[in-house]
Amino acid sequence: MNKHAPAAPAAAADQAVAVRRRERRARTGSLTRRIIGVAALWIVALLLIGGFALDRVLSRAIVDTFDNQLVLLLNKPLIAASEIGPAGEVRFNRQPADQRFIEPYSGLYFQISGNGVDTYASRSLWDRRLRVNNLHNDVEPHLYDSMEFGAGEPLRIAERDAILPGSKVRWRFQVAQSRETIDDQIHRLRSTLFWSFFALGIGLLVLTALQTLYGLWPLRRVRQEVASIRSGQNTRISQEFPTEVRPLTEEINQLLEHNEAQAEEARRHAGNLAHALKTPLTVITNAATARSADLADTVCREALVMRRQVDHHLARARAIGRRASAQARARVWESLEAVQRAVDRLYENVTVDIAGSRQAEVRVERQDLDEMLGNLVENAAKYGGGRVFVTVEPKDGVVDVLVEDDGPGIPEANRGSLFTRGARLDTTGKPGTGLGLAIVRDVAEIYGGSIRLEESEDLGGLLVRLTLPAG
Repeated sequence: MNKHAPAAPAAAADQAVAVRRRERRARTGSLTRRIIGVAALWIVALLLIGGFALDRVLSRAIVDTFDNQLVLLLNKPLIAASEIGPAGEVRFNRQPADQRFIEPYSGLYFQISGNGVDTYASRSLWDRRLRVNNLHNDVEPHLYDSMEFGAGEPLRIAERDAILPGSKVRWRFQVAQSRETIDDQIHRLRSTLFWSFFALGIGLLVLTALQTLYGLWPLRRVRQEVASIRSGQNTRISQEFPTEVRPLTEEINQLLEHNEAQAEEARRHAGNLAHALKTPLTVITNAATARSADLADTVCREALVMRRQVDHHLARARAIGRRASAQARARVWESLEAVQRAVDRLYENVTVDIAGSRQAEVRVERQDLDEMLGNLVENAAKYGGGRVFVTVEPKDGVVDVLVEDDGPGIPEANRGSLFTRGARLDTTGKPGTGLGLAIVRDVAEIYGGSIRLEESEDLGGLLVRLTLPAG
């Protein structure tokens, strides 16, 4: 037998739990990493775009400055100082001042050429000549890059065509200079831009990280406060928090207060139910101990009392449980129609009329609304003279349901006692538990409503005004 066989399923279960936790963390992630990651992507994108645009602009400015110098050399020292000699050759009436035209392979060259005449080149060209393209005429300065001297000496060339006085030949004036100078400037520019933007990016990322850590620090304090509440050290989140976090802490405190109120309400109802059941049980126990002759009647009577109490507390418990649903909605007219059909079957000699708004909704579960309206309409049918009139009146934020009957009514001094559990003013012996109005009041108050007893002006009997929050 394998002694380690029982441990294998446990290890597999632990591994599965660990995998699920990792997957859950991967889905939810870290808020800090999200903020820093998004900021990093945005910063890098902006720096790349800005760096590329700035590189283009500054590189173009360096090349333009270089080109302007070439054009200046082309126009003034060459074209402006050129003239035609006695043999039709080109000569300068003053020599160019730049000594690089004289030094061989200096990197600065000029060349003057024309069809059918000898090419006049600077001494710096030595045994080389610039390439001439006769397929186009350059009335304005034409600038371009050339690799005709090889990759070791890239050139930037400015050329222009001109006809000198006393000559019919179209002369091609060319000035060439090595690109080494501007390439070195562009290289240094790009190096400076790269390290500057790199340092800027690092600084922005550090700033984002610090800002995120500092900005989210109140949430860590909230977590610490909640942990202290769970451990029993505190009962509420007490520290001051920034404006953006304060609504969260206030909602948490309200949730804690709501849960405490529900727990206290549950304890109170449990105590009330225990107290309500204690007396009937004591009566039954005493009767059984004394072997009373009416033990059976006593048990039935006290069992009915206990059943009323249980029904009452169950109704409250259901309403409290459903109250947490913020989506609870019920249409009053539909509930009244269902109650009307039930009352019509139970009381054939009673007429129930409904009037008012058909679209009114209340923030109450349908089952609780049916129970409240059923109690009120059934009481009106049971103790009235045969007519029950129900009116639905929507108001500002609430809906009033008025239930009127044509019975004898109830004196104002006795109306308050009807909400006492088990209280009954009826002496005709009609069946009832005496908990109907008490249940309606308790359930209505749980949903934030109220109930009030008045006198019916139209039918002369009792008017019950049930007020519930509108949906």
